[in-house]
Amino acid sequence: VDTMAYVQSGMKKLDDNSAAITLRIRNHHALEELRLGRATESDIETLVQAFNVAEGFLRLRDEFGRDWADAVQAAQGAIKAIVNRGRYICRAEEWTAMTLVMDIHDAQLDQATVKDLEGAMDVIKEDIRTKRARLIKEKT
Repeated sequence: VDTMAYVQSGMKKLDDNSAAITLRIRNHHALEELRLGRATESDIETLVQAFNVAEGFLRLRDEFGRDWADAVQAAQGAIKAIVNRGRYICRAEEWTAMTLVMDIHDAQLDQATVKDLEGAMDVIKEDIRTKRARLIKEKT
């Protein structure tokens, strides 16, 4: 209801929000569980979301690393390969791709405002709405 508070909250750095710390912990926990071979479906979903948001950021503005698009696609491909193998165990090259993109995503979050995160999520929602999003789990 408070328009000014809403506008100001969108301009705040994401790290000024305590939810950003929880987000980073959840992302890195999911990646660590995958490394240890203990990942659950929830962990995989967390990684899919993190990599999708990373893509959303880089499509939002050049400053978020548009030149890293190939790396983000490689990490998304790695998650897809892991899911479609049926076991949440990753190969070395998949691990390398995913850790690189998690580092990129952390750098994006360092620079992002709340409004930027909302914009990145809007990019993802639009892809889903228009059926441009790539499926992770192949239909059997």
